[in-house]
Amino acid sequence: MAKRVVSVSLGSSRRDSVAEVEVLGEKVVLERRGTDGDFQGAICLIRELDGKVDAIGLGGIDLYLVAGGRRYVIRDAQKLKEAAKKTPVVDGSGLKHTLERRAVHELSTLFDWKRTKVLLPSAVDRFGLAEALDEVGARVLYGDFIFALGLPIPLYRLSLLKKLAYLLLPVLTKLPFGLLYPTGEKQEERVVDWRSRYYRFADLVAGDWHYLKRHMPEDMRGKSVLTNTTTEEDVAFLRARGARYLITTTPRLSGRSFGTNVMEALLVALAGRELGEADYLRYIDLLGLKPQVLDLEKPQEERA
Repeated sequence: MAKRVVSVSLGSSRRDSVAEVEVLGEKVVLERRGTDGDFQGAICLIRELDGKVDAIGLGGIDLYLVAGGRRYVIRDAQKLKEAAKKTPVVDGSGLKHTLERRAVHELSTLFDWKRTKVLLPSAVDRFGLAEALDEVGARVLYGDFIFALGLPIPLYRLSLLKKLAYLLLPVLTKLPFGLLYPTGEKQEERVVDWRSRYYRFADLVAGDWHYLKRHMPEDMRGKSVLTNTTTEEDVAFLRARGARYLITTTPRLSGRSFGTNVMEALLVALAGRELGEADYLRYIDLLGLKPQVLDLEKPQEERA
């Protein structure tokens, strides 16, 4: 019997999908179910799935925000995790921290990092990625103040971001999650405003797809995007804006790349237990997970 993994997302149900894959000799059904921003609906769905599936991923919300070696629990996400009593619940942060770090080094053949300017709208959501970009010498604009708080304060030093995060994250993680990140129908809204001009700085924009898309300008000519959860519709969106490459850190299955929360839940389902960093690195090697590079300038039939 196939194992079953379900991602319960606060995002739009329009992006729901199901795929069956065979991994290390086992069949696994991967399912994504959006609750359109309905927090209580997500809790009810997790309770309904508890004990009936092998692992649950949390989509559209993080369990933790990270700065340096410190990890801060998001109160709303903790409520979702605690709704399950039997089935393990993961948010993708363990896999993100390892997979995205490694992806930066894997992509050194595509980018000359020391000459590459990167816009990372939310570093505290992807601190492993932020640290890896800093290690390879990329010039990074950390946009946490701009995109999360609406303050025109670009940061260019990771050390400064850490210090500010230590002060702010204990407070921000107690707020309703909808104030920090778009959920439900808000994920479909685009707000091209003063924040969009910061995209001009970048050769590469990286991070959560909804965050990137929300303020993305019409002109993305020559720019590349490093993210994870994208659909065929998202690919068309980027092609229409002239983007150069779409790089996803998770494999494309049934025409879309699933989120790290789904892939992390898949690994937990295979292992039958929650995993640590060494386990994720071992599975990354076993499965040969590497960044998927889509050349958006090639005709569609060439990419098929």
